[in-house]
Amino acid sequence: MAQVQTVTGPIDSADLGRTLVHEHVFVLGEEHRINYQDWDEDARVAQAQRDLQELKELGIDTILDPTVLGLGRYIPRIQQVAAGTDLQIVAATGLYTYNEIPFQFHYTGPGLLFDVPEPLVDLFVRDLTEGIADTGVRAAFLKCAIEEQGLTRGVERVMRAVGEASARTGAPITVHTNPHTGSGLVAQEVLADVGADLTKVVIGHSGDTTDLDYLMRVADKGSLLGMDRFGLDVLLPFEQRVDTVAELVRRGYTDRVVLAHDASCFIDWFDAEAKVQAVPKWNFRHISEDVLPALRERGVTEADIDTMLVANPRRYFE
Repeated sequence: MAQVQTVTGPIDSADLGRTLVHEHVFVLGEEHRINYQDWDEDARVAQAQRDLQELKELGIDTILDPTVLGLGRYIPRIQQVAAGTDLQIVAATGLYTYNEIPFQFHYTGPGLLFDVPEPLVDLFVRDLTEGIADTGVRAAFLKCAIEEQGLTRGVERVMRAVGEASARTGAPITVHTNPHTGSGLVAQEVLADVGADLTKVVIGHSGDTTDLDYLMRVADKGSLLGMDRFGLDVLLPFEQRVDTVAELVRRGYTDRVVLAHDASCFIDWFDAEAKVQAVPKWNFRHISEDVLPALRERGVTEADIDTMLVANPRRYFE
């Protein structure tokens, strides 16, 4: 076993239970929220508590929340949510960008105007080992992203910092990728180059493709396949998502598959009503209510489901 930091304190990895590896509580532009949104803090927190408690009652014990810098992470709000639900929330550190580094780090780092060792590594390590800001909450994993834009200078700088922080601390990583550009393989190459252990990496959003050859190439390098956007049927229909997971299981890759929705209690990227109309199943209930029954119909066993929901997330931290 290993110790895993949650928002409410450390637990043994054996106590993670059924785990969804990529879910958000809040995704916000905090500057936009403060200036322009009609925001009721108490109401938003209460709704998040209801959503997560409902998920717990459906048999899910833990979510990993990869909301990091760039996505509006605010740990005091997450602490309030966690205090009102039995679901365990695991926080992350890292930086989310598809292009450039935020200006807080743009001029400071190796070879830059203020030439110092990479400050992102120290920031991530501090979040993992001491706590995020002054909240007392320690991150338990790392997050970075690579999208259609590819390995830009900013993306590579963040990815290398994430990899170095992982190599230094042993903390696992999740990477937002675009499988249609093969960026999971690019991320694996960069992370391995800085000493990260690829068996402790989730290649996120792998479930957006049916390209089994690509998925097996990623899995054969040791990483976990994040089949983690169930409900986002506009990107890939439900039946194809389920069929791909079932086929991976049939081909012997059960121990390389993890599940999630990439959903949130609140996200300000879309109009709320338009979002529900466009992706009505993009919510925390979808896997429990629809995906698992569909997998069972395709011959996926309870042991396979336990591997994907329990054993693989546990191994990710151990």
